[in-house]
Amino acid sequence: MNRKADSEMEDELRPEYDFSQLEGGVRGKYIKRYRAGTNLVLLDPDVAQAFPTKDAVNEVLRLLMQVAQRQPANNPVTPDCSEMAGQVREDVSGG
Repeated sequence: MNRKADSEMEDELRPEYDFSQLEGGVRGKYIKRYRAGTNLVLLDPDVAQAFPTKDAVNEVLRLLMQVAQRQPANNPVTPDCSEMAGQVREDVSGG
């Protein structure tokens, strides 16, 4: 057989998948959470700065769910986030 062919690993992955560039990966890092059925979400840095704890994230998401549920069924939530942000501010301030 051809030694060159034997020494090279036959790889069906596309060229853009270059695992040699990955650094610091830890095998099984999230396995306990996965097995527990936890929904792990990674926040972007700007969001994590605004909501530094899981309690802060959960609180604002629950408020957002309440606001969305108040919308009439025939009038879906508008994609204009500025209106919703104002509503959330009112809810938080008690107004």
